[in-house]
Amino acid sequence: MLFKYKGFDKTGKKVKGTVTAASTEEAGQKLRSRNIYYESLNPTKEFSLEAFSKRQMPGELLATFSKELSSYLNSGMTILTAIRLLENQHEGEKKYVSFLNSVKTMIDEGKSLYHALKAQKVYALPDFYLQSLKVAGEGGKMVEVLTNMAHFFSAQNKVKSQVKGAMIYPAAIFIIAIVIIGFLLVSVVPKITQIFEDTDQALPKITQIVVGVSDFLIAHYIGILAGIILFIIAVKLLYAKVYPFHKMVDSLMLKLPLIGDLIQNHELGRFSYILSLMLGSGVAYAQAVQLSKDTFSNYALKELFDMAAAKVVEGNKLSNSLQLIKGTKLKRNFMQSLALGEESSEVASVLDNLSHLYAEENDDKIKILLSLLNPFMMLFIGGFVGIIIAAMMLPIFTMSQGLK
Repeated sequence: MLFKYKGFDKTGKKVKGTVTAASTEEAGQKLRSRNIYYESLNPTKEFSLEAFSKRQMPGELLATFSKELSSYLNSGMTILTAIRLLENQHEGEKKYVSFLNSVKTMIDEGKSLYHALKAQKVYALPDFYLQSLKVAGEGGKMVEVLTNMAHFFSAQNKVKSQVKGAMIYPAAIFIIAIVIIGFLLVSVVPKITQIFEDTDQALPKITQIVVGVSDFLIAHYIGILAGIILFIIAVKLLYAKVYPFHKMVDSLMLKLPLIGDLIQNHELGRFSYILSLMLGSGVAYAQAVQLSKDTFSNYALKELFDMAAAKVVEGNKLSNSLQLIKGTKLKRNFMQSLALGEESSEVASVLDNLSHLYAEENDDKIKILLSLLNPFMMLFIGGFVGIIIAAMMLPIFTMSQGLK
């Protein structure tokens, strides 16, 4: 991983540059060994032809690979035979076949599955996945670990599919609402207001506001559309490229009612499952924590666990380290369960149960959120349309009363 830094050397001269390391702590240690005292140290993207072409392997495909490979290995096949069979079964998937062919070639040369997967140039694979297979190969638990990994990635894909599927209807309603409101303001309102202009009638305040909004949209709709598109692009670029902005947004998301709980449940549940899986595979506790923290996609939580993981390497308990570090406040039941597991030396089983608990809790909360979202969208549409209709009807009522 590439890190950008700014700081001072031992002579007091300002310096800046990049350093490659597996974590923020390792990057800081490397800089200190060079007598560089950094003021800022943030991860950044490493641009290269290899990094551009080597994209992350989709979770669904990784689940399929793990499931099929574990099935073949469980039937008594060698890894090389299993990879060859997979290659024949997926002839139409060019990139996946290229991945399998690369792995097969290196295994045929005598490399282990771990080294073959790490060395191939087609897909980038998660570090915790590779390290789990490495330990599994050394301990003879390859089938068990591959099966567990397949379940994990399948569950993650299922959650993503459920959320995407559930959001289709509210998103469609929102788009329709915007189109309807825009049509009323741009096409209907100007025709009705023409009648009011011909009568020289004084318009109510709400009608004046609606007419003003309508005139503004008609006069500047191109600029408004361009501004919205540029804003979305700018936010996406800042989120993807600027670490402080990414962390700030992630921190704010954690503070949102209901949404924050959903995000923290998902992130902590995923971390708990992977940590329990790696501990069950025989990975040492400190190393398992170091690898499991890379599963966090929320930067605020990731930074918190980065600092805590460094303390675990020094011999501290993870629960104590998380309590001592200032930052995002973690869920109480997570902290209590982790402390209990460390105290009883049952971290793997405790966290495995906790991950299932968070998954069930999120299912219930997502159902509640969606049940509230649909009527809210209907109220949103009805409210805006009602305001527009009221703004147009009030002058008409006034005119009709004046004629009596």
